[in-house]
Amino acid sequence: MKVAVLGAGAIGAYVGAALHRAGADVHLIARGPHLAAMRRYGVRVRSPRGDFTAHPHATDDPAEVGPADYVFLGLKAHSYAACGPLIEPLLHTTTAVVAAQNGIPWWYFHRHGGPYDGRRLESVDPDGAVSAVLAPERAVGCVVYAATELEQPGVVRHVEGTRFSLGEPDRSVSPRCRALSEAMRAGGLKCPVEPDLRNDIWLKLLGNISFNPISALARATMRQMCLHGGTRRVIETMMAETLTVAGALGCEVGVSIERRLAGAEKVGDHRTSTLQDLERGKPLELDVLLAAVVELAEITGVPVPTLRTVHALSDLLALRSAA
Repeated sequence: MKVAVLGAGAIGAYVGAALHRAGADVHLIARGPHLAAMRRYGVRVRSPRGDFTAHPHATDDPAEVGPADYVFLGLKAHSYAACGPLIEPLLHTTTAVVAAQNGIPWWYFHRHGGPYDGRRLESVDPDGAVSAVLAPERAVGCVVYAATELEQPGVVRHVEGTRFSLGEPDRSVSPRCRALSEAMRAGGLKCPVEPDLRNDIWLKLLGNISFNPISALARATMRQMCLHGGTRRVIETMMAETLTVAGALGCEVGVSIERRLAGAEKVGDHRTSTLQDLERGKPLELDVLLAAVVELAEITGVPVPTLRTVHALSDLLALRSAA
């Protein structure tokens, strides 16, 4: 099995190191000091489950890697439309693209069935620019429950969680999903193949849609947001509105808001990926989290006043931080 990790940051390098440890032919595509460190020292994983180091091939040139069986996409969703020159050398006729993104994916309504089948969401696939680069037929959905941080170049701090749920847009349990699941489990990760990954997408989104923008607006950690009474109530309302939209699309999360908050509080003083991006001056990945759900609310006729308010504030923050 040949796996190319395009955008081998904290999550991508962690997955690549695990797959390499399991015997897969792994190629990490990165740049800058992080790439230099991985080339010299390997990927050094620091984890409460045990530290380890892996030495997969690392490069900044996808053409050096060539076509792979799987491309694990570790890029931020706002980079997808422009990634054509990077991903094209990695593709052959049956290459699967595994997008480890938060929020609503560009393929969400691909082979969805029902009245929305094939519908394109402008917030995540503006003018079809993402679908033109990443054909929905190649997509394997991936919902990441692991929390990692790039502690320093080449060093991944694994905070908690090892689950990476996989699923096909058409809800089949495909051979390509099963094969990747087996390889990831052999590398020490939890990797179930879900018959309907969209339920998992909404479960993960329940936290991301609320904690990520609020953490950036308030510069707060998971624990701080949960313990502050006013912020906790805002998050509860955002989660409730999100569950209503999910229900209108036929999805069931199966976890109560209180349980989701309790789980977040246990994570402690972890900074969300959005807060990390803000602190590092990187673009904020909010369209797939907030704008997409507001668009879905419009499609389904669900009122989401709190989501709209937080979206307006966080969108302004994103624009100002990019200026």
